[in-house]
Amino acid sequence: MDPAQLAVFALLIGVILGGSAVLLVATAYRMRDRAAVQATEDIPPGARDVLAGMDDAAVVVNPSGTVLAASMPAEAYGLVVGKNLPDDQLMLLLRAARAGTASAPLMMRLHRGRTQVRDVSARAQAISGRLVLLVLRDVTEQERLEQMRRDFVANTSHELKTPVGAVSLLAEAVESAADEPDRVRDFAQRLRAEAERLAGLITRIMSLSQLQSDQPVQMHDVGIDELVDAAVGAQRLPAAAAGVELVRGAHSGAFVRGDAQELGEAIDNLIANAVAYSPAGSHVGIGVKVEHGVVEIAVADQGIGIAEDDQERIFERFYRADQARSRRTGGTGLGLAIVKHAVQRHGGEVRLWSRPGQGSTFTIRLPEAPAPEPNRPGKHRGKVAHGGKAKTKKSSTKTAGRKDTGA
Repeated sequence: MDPAQLAVFALLIGVILGGSAVLLVATAYRMRDRAAVQATEDIPPGARDVLAGMDDAAVVVNPSGTVLAASMPAEAYGLVVGKNLPDDQLMLLLRAARAGTASAPLMMRLHRGRTQVRDVSARAQAISGRLVLLVLRDVTEQERLEQMRRDFVANTSHELKTPVGAVSLLAEAVESAADEPDRVRDFAQRLRAEAERLAGLITRIMSLSQLQSDQPVQMHDVGIDELVDAAVGAQRLPAAAAGVELVRGAHSGAFVRGDAQELGEAIDNLIANAVAYSPAGSHVGIGVKVEHGVVEIAVADQGIGIAEDDQERIFERFYRADQARSRRTGGTGLGLAIVKHAVQRHGGEVRLWSRPGQGSTFTIRLPEAPAPEPNRPGKHRGKVAHGGKAKTKKSSTKTAGRKDTGA
């Protein structure tokens, strides 16, 4: 091999050895940097700014569960910088994230503050070798609404099943008694009653659904005296049949802004409810007054009253404080829920006073509106078509456990 070839060969050997050395050094540096990252507990750049802008509770924690950084809402759950995670469920989620097995959010119940227990969706994600990001989203309200939806579907199915089953049985009875006119007429009357009950229940469900929608209220000047007079007139015949006297207070001349149909049905429902739960020989009083810019429509009875435990739930859909009595009176369990929602849609509330054996007083409170000028656009004197059954209502506050009569 001549000297030129030796020189080229030596050069190649040098390049190979030099490249290998550089590669080894670079690899060593990378391994050192990686080990440093895995060992460090420094918060990544920008992470604190992200946490500061989050509406959910979120924290960065180290392997021992110590909170290193936190969003503002996290403190309510006891997630405070410098302290350990306060719940064993969160520690298990932390370990799963570090092991690479935490993927889908987990549902858990955590304390918020000293007394509240909230449903949260918790998720964990490793953001470095030693740090894990925990994010907690409060889903309590979503869970409550979902439970209400499930209850509504279950209750509606149950309520519909009774009249549908009765209609089917009565239809069979009519068929079997075809040669007995008297029995056919009796069955036909009962069949009509069940069909009316079914139609009333469907109408009330649709009314409540409409009240709970986002559709805005059609605002008009509504005369409260006209609404009360219409509701009292619609309930005079059922009250007389039950032996209950309706006593109408003096006219107030008050006006509110809202939908006369919805408000009229709310008042009608309360009067019908009072009549259904009043004994024969008693009276139901209906009065209107205005105080400090608030119109109050009170319906007071001398009926069975409402137990204190039931007063918090009486405005729930399908809730009945007295199941047996409500069945006898034909109640659907929707009337007071309709009252609640109708009044709430008008910026008002419903208050309740009740004592078992002493009767109940439901009071609708609505913001007063100025009396309309003659021929002013949007004026509505508040006449409502009542058919003995009220449509939809809305109310807001605490109410009590008088049973909805389905009026």
